[in-house]
Amino acid sequence: MTGLLRLGRGVTPEDNVGTTPEQFGLAEFEYVETIIYAEPDEILAMLRTLKAENFIGLPPWARNLAYRIACLQKPDDAALLREAADDLLAFGPDWDDIAEELQAKADRLDAADGSGAAPWCIAQ
Repeated sequence: MTGLLRLGRGVTPEDNVGTTPEQFGLAEFEYVETIIYAEPDEILAMLRTLKAENFIGLPPWARNLAYRIACLQKPDDAALLREAADDLLAFGPDWDDIAEELQAKADRLDAADGSGAAPWCIAQ
């Protein structure tokens, strides 16, 4: 996770005040290039660490991409779906409808397995 965490910090604007636009663009490219092939547990560890350090530090586009990729890899993980929905709601309202779909899917998953836990990531 160290590499992904470093890349996440690289796209956090306030952590890179002296960075040139070209360097910042390269950091964004490296983040995207790495996250699209990362394992879901590595992605979640990075997200949770960065959110604990500075909840609004990681840009919404980077968070949304990370959660989306994790959810696509674990479409039946109700807890993950809820976590992704909660994150979308924190930065809405643009993504509220997607968050509601994630919560509904998590509810359906919980009902199907009889756990009754609260809902949460959309896999289409």
